[in-house]
This record gives sequence, C-alpha cells and structure tokens, in this order.
Amino acid sequence: MRKVEDALKIVMSEAKALSFERIAITEADGRVLAEEITSPIFHPPSDNSAMDGFSVRWEDVEDASKDKPVTLNVVENIPAGKLSDVSLKSGEATSIMTGASIPSGADTVIRVEDTNRSRGETIQIYSGGKKGQDIRLRGENIKKGDKIYDAGTVIGPAEVGMFALMGKPMVSVYRKPNVAILVTGDEIRDLDEEVDENKITNSNGYTLAAQVKEAGGIPHLLGIARDTKEALKVKLTQAFEADVVLTSGGVSMGYHDYVKEVLQELGVEIKFWRVDMRPGHPLAFGMLGEKPVFGLPGNPVSTMVSFEQFARPRIRVMGGHKLAYRPVVSAVLTEGMTNKKGRKHFVRGQIRFEEGKYLASSTGTQGSGVLLSMSKANCLIILPDEGGEFPAGTNVKVQLLGRQEMGQAEPGY
Repeated sequence: MRKVEDALKIVMSEAKALSFERIAITEADGRVLAEEITSPIFHPPSDNSAMDGFSVRWEDVEDASKDKPVTLNVVENIPAGKLSDVSLKSGEATSIMTGASIPSGADTVIRVEDTNRSRGETIQIYSGGKKGQDIRLRGENIKKGDKIYDAGTVIGPAEVGMFALMGKPMVSVYRKPNVAILVTGDEIRDLDEEVDENKITNSNGYTLAAQVKEAGGIPHLLGIARDTKEALKVKLTQAFEADVVLTSGGVSMGYHDYVKEVLQELGVEIKFWRVDMRPGHPLAFGMLGEKPVFGLPGNPVSTMVSFEQFARPRIRVMGGHKLAYRPVVSAVLTEGMTNKKGRKHFVRGQIRFEEGKYLASSTGTQGSGVLLSMSKANCLIILPDEGGEFPAGTNVKVQLLGRQEMGQAEPGY
C-alpha cells in the first residue's frame, strides 16, 4: 500500500518528453516547443510611423501651438509599404501613413488631428508634442539574433502570430503521447451493443479518452476486454504499441480481476498496487521498458480521480509540458466534512471566489459510482489522510480541475 505522495513520485520518476516532430504553425496551438526560437529579423524592419500624420524635424515644430502654428512644406506623401528616398530638410514635412517608414532627417510624427492641411503643399502644425513621438523604432518588437522562446514554451495564439511574423511556417514540437485505453469486464457493454439490463454501458473508455485529450495526449480506444486471461492478453498486446497504456477495471481482489496478473505475465514490472486514497484505492502502476502502464479502478469516479492524480501528470511531461500538475489553492470550507484516518480523500467539490477568498463545498453524494457528482465538480477538495473533523470555516487544500467557471456576466471595467 502506497501513500499518494510516494506513489506519485514513483510514477513521475524518470518521466521525460518524447521525441519531437515538425508541424505547420496552423496546427501548433497548444503544443510545446521542442526548439529554441531565435529571431532571424528586426521587427519593425525600420523606424516607422505609429499614426497617420506628418513626419517632421522636431526642432522645426517644438514651439508650435494653436495660437502660433508652424507652417511646413509637404514634399512627399508616403503610404505604408513604401520606402522614401527623401532627406527631410528644415521647414519640410512628409505626409505619412501608419506603418510607413520614417524618411531620413525626420525624428517625430505629428498626428493628423494636430494639423490643418486645407489646401496646397503646406501644412500647419498646432502642437509639436515630444521629440520622437509616434515613431516605432527599428527592432522595437524584436531584434535579429534575440532569443524569443525557449524549448518547453507552450504555444498559444500570440506565439503562432510571432512565428508568422518571423517568417517561420514550421516549428519543432514535442510529440503528443499515443495513449491506449482498454476497458475490462464481462458486465460492460459498449454503445454499439444491444441494450442489456444486466450490463453497464461503457462510460469509462469515453471519459478517459476525453481526459487524455485534455492532458495533451492522443487517445486510442481499444474497446472492451472480457474477464479472461486470453482476452486480456490479446487486447493488451495491441495496447503496448502505444506510448502509454490505461486499463479500467480488473485490478481489485475479485475472482476475475486478472489485469495485474496478466500485465506481469506480459513483462510489465509492477511498481505498486493499491494507494491510500479514496476514491481510487485499487490502482496498479508498472513499466514495460520506458512505457508507463496504469491499471485504473473500474468505478467511474475512481477512474477519473486516479487518472487526474497519476496518469495526467505523466502524460503532460511526455508531451513536453513543464507544468504537469493541476493548480492547488487554499480555500475555506462552507460546510463541515469528515475523513477516516488512513486515506487521503479527494472530495468532488465546487469552488468560487468571493470577497477576496476561495470558498469550497461538496457536490453532494460522494459514492465512487456517482459520475454526475464529478460532472458537477470544478475542483477536488483534499482531506488529509490523518483524518478527523473539518468543520465549516476550515482552510483546506483544493485542486482545481480544468473546467473552471472563471467567467462573469458583466465586463467589470
């Protein structure tokens, strides 16, 4: 029997990222960089205007005001995308569009709203502003040779945009782990099988597939293995082609619970069996070479909670993620709870933020087969294995789950 902390150390020992692959940046959102990215360019490539207006020499306009406007000759109109060959002299200005390169000799841009160009080739300047205003300098965003991202960076929309800006259509990312999912049990029927009131519809396989996908893996549903050693061996042999193997059910102490035994017969080194936690006590973990194998319990909530605590962080690391674990915060219980000594209890809960603190409550009935309670949960309230009474008002640790209701009905600003 292992404590949760000890079991997790075993699962995560020697965990490392898989190999990398080159993919198009259009497919890169959410992936993890496997290379350092250095800028091959300056951006902006030249000093350019941040506004529509007029490029000027500040010394010509520094004293300009509405009462004493300065009149300049407009010698060129510069649209965005055009390089000017004008060298601005005293008393001259150029009309310039946002993004257009600043001509030689100019050091300031005056916005259109601070000018009057009613007719002809002259412009009246009503405010000189500050020297250098509204000019985006060459390399202000990035400079050639700058390190932009380290390997291990999680790619989001802004990173995709930066790749495009730097002219990188492809990037190297860590490969997503392929995860085989096998549900076991004579009592289980799949969605395409005839309804039988004596059987339970397979929910664990589909739940795990969604959890794997959220964790950054690629799920492969292998269906249902019946409760014979022969059926298990056939399915597990297929499963071992993946990077990670998840089984659900068949790891307790029942007469037909063959999973642990068959895994060992197929060469899996079992590292531990059973963990001091609830739900999820009958959990087996082993290694086949460098391939992690998880024998998860069969009750739906036990399956989900066990996956969250052990399989998810291992899959995250294999996909290159540095932040492998769910956030844990301190919250105040809004209702009393109890826990028996000996097992860490992960209570399905709901958390909210009010008046500067987190408040947590349970989702109700905590039976390991009550999947609806997990559907209602946005957190797991962690009651320590020392056990005891935890009255309302007690501060406890709470593990935040992925589906946080952090939005609000009004903008708030």
